[in-house]
Amino acid sequence: MSTSISRRQLLGSVAAGSAAAVAAPFAQAACSNVPAKWDETTDVIVIGTGFAGLMAAYEVRKAGAECIVIDKMATPGGNSIINGGIMCVPGNDFQKKDGIEDSPEAMAEDMLKAGLNLNHRDKVKTVCEGALPAYRRLIDEFGVQWKLNTHEGGHRVPRSALTANGSGSEIVRKQLAALEKLGVKPRLRCIMDHIILDDAGTAVGLEVREGYRFGREESGRKKFIRARKGIVLAFGGFCADVEYRKMFDPNLDENFQSTNHPGATSEGIREANAIGAQLIQCDWLQCLPYTSPDEKGFGIAWTWTGATSSRGFWFDAATGRRFVNELADRKIRSDAIIAHLREGHDVLAFGDSKTAKIFEDMRPGMLERILKAGVCWKFDTLEALEKAYSIPKEAFEKTIAEVNESVTTKKDPLGRRVNERLQTLTDGPFYVTRISPKVHHSMGGILTTPKAEVVSIRGGIIPGLYAAGEATGGVHGAVRLGSCAVTDCIVNGSIAGREVAKRG
Repeated sequence: MSTSISRRQLLGSVAAGSAAAVAAPFAQAACSNVPAKWDETTDVIVIGTGFAGLMAAYEVRKAGAECIVIDKMATPGGNSIINGGIMCVPGNDFQKKDGIEDSPEAMAEDMLKAGLNLNHRDKVKTVCEGALPAYRRLIDEFGVQWKLNTHEGGHRVPRSALTANGSGSEIVRKQLAALEKLGVKPRLRCIMDHIILDDAGTAVGLEVREGYRFGREESGRKKFIRARKGIVLAFGGFCADVEYRKMFDPNLDENFQSTNHPGATSEGIREANAIGAQLIQCDWLQCLPYTSPDEKGFGIAWTWTGATSSRGFWFDAATGRRFVNELADRKIRSDAIIAHLREGHDVLAFGDSKTAKIFEDMRPGMLERILKAGVCWKFDTLEALEKAYSIPKEAFEKTIAEVNESVTTKKDPLGRRVNERLQTLTDGPFYVTRISPKVHHSMGGILTTPKAEVVSIRGGIIPGLYAAGEATGGVHGAVRLGSCAVTDCIVNGSIAGREVAKRG
């Protein structure tokens, strides 16, 4: 008997998953910590100033409700503002221009394949069907500008729109500007300590500290803020928190850097769990395969590494050979790179002058930046490159020949989709960056309903509590495909904002 699922079935029906999880609630435990006096009252409190939190706050204000947005850091944006600026959008303008056929169903199939079918199908359906409308809203309502379409690993076709400045800051700054016009300016250096529940188990407010300074954990002045309608948890993931992430994956210890901003820590998700929020899939943590060991954090070398994944190639310097499909999903690539690094080998991302020209067109001025930063190296000849890294000449030049042949045959020996912009790699100068994966994204988090309501460990929901973005789990399963996070945050942040604004 066949167990295959048609595209119509995939997006036309919602698996029991999240909906069943909230069908039969148990009684909430009495856990009231309501203060005798509130210091301030509003309709909605949003925690976090990334894509999801800002989108939620925007929806709240558009619905006419009051809103306070808080963030523990001194600057807004979290990981979103340093994001690579790519949003997964089947049917985007650039696809249409290039004649690329795509659909929400195809995107869903790719997400489920990468996610090992651990994704909650209702959540995948929501993100995929909401992608194009969300992209249009960012253009029409916020003025976000895009410049081209890119091909991220694990996607069958290029479907990732790149912002005009090549960064998530293009979106965040436009969101902040739109919110300011609606009378909302995030309160920075304001950390959430406790989610306050009443006797019925309803989220009614927060205990926060204003004037908090990250790294000085006792800093700040205590304050109680009441939320008449509810609270949106959009505090992001926890990949910068080594001790917490080691609880779920002991392999990702102190030897692994993170791409995340320093504030991507665990106090938010710990508090949510402490008041009864159901957590799922937190042991699925993603490493980004593009990053360099020659700089801290996310850095900038990834821009070149990413470009060469479809317009150059990656190889082991000790063997001169490719070892992975550079457009496979992030886990496949990261695991393959780490295996070679453990052998003591350098892994390099390689491209020639034609690769560099395309790269410059995508990200003007970036090549000069990464060269000056000492995270990319330029060689006039192959011989100079081979000498610098002790690369076996015959094996390496055979690798180049195989890649060049794939430009003609459209068949790659490692199964990589041959990008229409890939050209033969023949002309110097040649450029390489070193690659070493860093911890990047937590696929797991808080379980939510299709309305972004937080599911309780006792069954049912926690009334008044909503969540969106990387703080949640279930969308991506085992592996998140690149550029799907922005789509997830914009789509589900909007849902959370609309739903909380409806509450009485």
